[in-house]
Amino acid sequence: MSDVSGAEEVVTKKAAAEDASYDLDKVTGDAVTENEDEDLDGLDDDSAKEPSGLGAAAAAVVAAGLGVVALTGSWTGKVAAERETLIGQIKTSGGGTAAQQISEIYGDAWHSTALVNGLFALLALLVGIFALVRPAFGVPSAQPQPGWVRAVATAGIALGVLGLLISVGMYFDLIVALPTATAAQ
Repeated sequence: MSDVSGAEEVVTKKAAAEDASYDLDKVTGDAVTENEDEDLDGLDDDSAKEPSGLGAAAAAVVAAGLGVVALTGSWTGKVAAERETLIGQIKTSGGGTAAQQISEIYGDAWHSTALVNGLFALLALLVGIFALVRPAFGVPSAQPQPGWVRAVATAGIALGVLGLLISVGMYFDLIVALPTATAAQ
């Protein structure tokens, strides 16, 4: 039993000596322990130096979403069209020619819808371009932009261009012309 208690005493003294030297090194700042290499707080110190690319990814998704809205229409466009319809009805309530009524009630609403959709398309185009060219400015990254971010940003740009073309065609009546009034018989 004396051997066991002697061995325990040696282990205890050795552990106490290591703790004392660690504490002394900790106070002087000379300690290098194996735990210092581990990330104990869960935060990487490199994260402040290296951009994560989250902004470009978010911009790419926003660009694609804006492009879809530009093609399908939005609540804002619907409200603008209804406003123009109401204004046209008020202007022509006292009378007016059929051509004037078509222009004021239908044409202005059509053009305001095209204008709002064109603004969404332009935003999609600009945000998509920003998402693609943003990594070229600022701190260079060791990691290239992920492929899906480039693909979604490119899709946003393509939808924005398509939306702009359709909106311009709608606004200038290139796709579908305004109806014309024929003389009553």
